[in-house]
Amino acid sequence: MVSKAELTTTKKTGVLLANLGSPTAPTTSAVRRFLKEFLWDPRVVNLPRPLWWVILHFFVLPFRPRKSAKAYRNIWHEKGSPLIFLTMQLAERVADKLHAKGVTTQHVMRYGEPSIAKQLKAFKTAGVDNLIVLPLYPQYSSTTTASIYDDMVKELSQWKHLPNIHFISDYHQHSHYIAAVAESIKQSWLEHGKNELLLMSFHGLPEQLTKWGDPYFHQCHKTAALIAEKLGIDQEQWMIVFQSRFGKAQWLKPYCVDTLKELPGRGIKTVDVVCPGFAVDCLETLEEIAMENKAIFMESGGKEYRYIAALNDSEIHVDAIVNLIEQKL
Repeated sequence: MVSKAELTTTKKTGVLLANLGSPTAPTTSAVRRFLKEFLWDPRVVNLPRPLWWVILHFFVLPFRPRKSAKAYRNIWHEKGSPLIFLTMQLAERVADKLHAKGVTTQHVMRYGEPSIAKQLKAFKTAGVDNLIVLPLYPQYSSTTTASIYDDMVKELSQWKHLPNIHFISDYHQHSHYIAAVAESIKQSWLEHGKNELLLMSFHGLPEQLTKWGDPYFHQCHKTAALIAEKLGIDQEQWMIVFQSRFGKAQWLKPYCVDTLKELPGRGIKTVDVVCPGFAVDCLETLEEIAMENKAIFMESGGKEYRYIAALNDSEIHVDAIVNLIEQKL
């Protein structure tokens, strides 16, 4: 006969904080391996596979890895890739907060290591039967969030006994997240002063995705408006832009680079730039925004340019992530 104790078992919860991934080293060969996996994902590039295979192997991989490796070397840390170790540090701090609730927290990467499949297998071995997956992308996109979902399902589709699954698809207007970004901006202003214009830069996407129903563009605008409202600034004091354009297709506008070139000519010569779509600093924030785009602005006549760091493993970010997860416990 089954005992009452056997019938009242406590569920074991595992949390995955998922991010994009990074090359293992700032070398051409390591970057080529990473880009080959990343750019072959049909969620990232929607072209027909045979056509894209030719473009990728004959026009992208022979040339882009060398350029990207140079950019990675500019921001590489003694701990390795900033995206990897900052995500790991964030996960460790979140784990410390949730440990008392019996929750196990790990970080995973969509491309590279530690992989989603490997950590799911580890959770299965540990007896996890309540799974919470949080992609560290505040704004949902089919190119990022949905790709993490695909990879998760690819592994779970092989299991006979599935856990309870909570997949957090976005948190673009979550109050704790908005408050955390606003607070980081306020702290920068207190320490360094406030420039004429606050640029909120989000990663760009092809315009076509919005026409197909991807909500990313609208969620970015909602996030930016909520942050501005939390800061108490007028429309003339902030602006939304999109960065990291790739290829010849029309991408979300206004483009960050074009805007930075134009601002000094419009009389705006001091700017603060924040990237609310990036949970932790990475190549796109540390090299593209903080270095490359700064140089473009200054060469165009700008006088002061300040990049406000991502939330990374700050206390306010940890608390925001913990709050998101606790809502699913």
